[in-house]
Amino acid sequence: MKTKDTNSISPSGLEGSTIAAISTAPGIGGIAVIRASGADALKNCNAIFAPQTKKNSLTTQKPFSISFGRIVTNSGEVVDEVLVSVFKAPHSFTGEDVVEISCHGSVFIQQQILQLLLESGCTLAQPGEFTQRAFLNGKMDLSQAEAVADLIASTSVASHRMALNQMRGGFSNELIKLRTQLLDFVSLVELELDFTEEDVEFADRSKLKILASEMDLLISKLADSFKVGNAIKNGIPVALVGETNVGKSTLLNLLLNEEKALVSEIHGTTRDSIEDSVNINGITFRFIDTAGIRNTKDKVENMGIERTYQKIEQASIVLWLIDCTQVSEHIEWLTDRIAKRAEGKKIILVFNKIDKIAEDEREVLGQLFEQFEGERIYISALNKINTDKLQKALVEATQLPEINPGDVVVNNIRHYEALRNAQTAINRVIEGLDFGISGDFLSQDIRECMHFLGEITGQISNDEILGNIFGKFCIGK
Repeated sequence: MKTKDTNSISPSGLEGSTIAAISTAPGIGGIAVIRASGADALKNCNAIFAPQTKKNSLTTQKPFSISFGRIVTNSGEVVDEVLVSVFKAPHSFTGEDVVEISCHGSVFIQQQILQLLLESGCTLAQPGEFTQRAFLNGKMDLSQAEAVADLIASTSVASHRMALNQMRGGFSNELIKLRTQLLDFVSLVELELDFTEEDVEFADRSKLKILASEMDLLISKLADSFKVGNAIKNGIPVALVGETNVGKSTLLNLLLNEEKALVSEIHGTTRDSIEDSVNINGITFRFIDTAGIRNTKDKVENMGIERTYQKIEQASIVLWLIDCTQVSEHIEWLTDRIAKRAEGKKIILVFNKIDKIAEDEREVLGQLFEQFEGERIYISALNKINTDKLQKALVEATQLPEINPGDVVVNNIRHYEALRNAQTAINRVIEGLDFGISGDFLSQDIRECMHFLGEITGQISNDEILGNIFGKFCIGK
């Protein structure tokens, strides 16, 4: 069980209440689960449950057991036949008594059972409140709680492994070790302050500097992993750019396997960016179809082109589509605008409509783009020629390392900012040791580093932070 500092909080206005919610996704399915948690969970659920065997009262049932029976109204009308699972405190997800009712997936049945639970004394759960209670009851720390939401939203092998490892405490364990070591040293440093007149040192400054330097490297490594973690979690942003009518929208529709973008022979059809994601070989790509770049006096189209430039700057990979049948006479002008904004990014030249030119014409095309050393793919988006090669090039362009079980990768912007702040503080500790600053200033910098590390795990938390985090969860989790 994790411990928290005294400034941790309890659920606002709901301390001691028993909450209930539908925990499965909205809609019709084979089964649905309604969950209740709190001191009266067993009593409230027992009030609406008629077990097949009369001896199976939920209030006397053994933990981790399942009972078959019926949910009935006050008038004795049967709502559904259900299975009821019992988990008793503290050995449950929330650390409280928890009951899960598995019923048939009719939306009507789900709502009927939930309504009966509310009438029996339960309170409707807020978004993320079950996980919030798990955090507040010491069943997990804050970074593990956030990983629950990431696990639910995972769309690839890598994002699943990353979230699962964090939920199991891989990231937390690293931070707890750092914080514990700092706490040991700051205690000794502050002990010295009680003996200022005797000029004694309880904390070995040389060992502290070695520790601080090691921490600086580890924190830096964790913070640097955010680039990979964020890409895995939110998808690699890929901008599809080029002139009008080169096939960007056709390619987007092909990659997404749906008619997402409007395709027309009329120039300037796409005037705003269109985004959607797809998984390719276990990697999520976020494709952005942009307005075609050209000289135009159309005010609205120019606004779209300006957004194209912004999307190029935001993307990690740029797919520059070129029409093989009519390479623009403004190629230098176009090259200048794309290259300037795509500096430092991976650019893949995609020569489209390759089915309409002869084999020897490819060399002529290549000579026009000699300054680009990146990958060159010749495709036909309309006829699906070589699009598999394009997908392979995209996967290779990500250069993402394989995420293995046990790897610690940061994927949360809140964690990243806290790590950077902690690194700033630990760097001040190192500088202070070099200049021989007094123990009170040294203690202040160490405690600041501990503070930012504690913010990640929830050892330092407040209502605003917790409300923002758990408010993004779905109801029932």
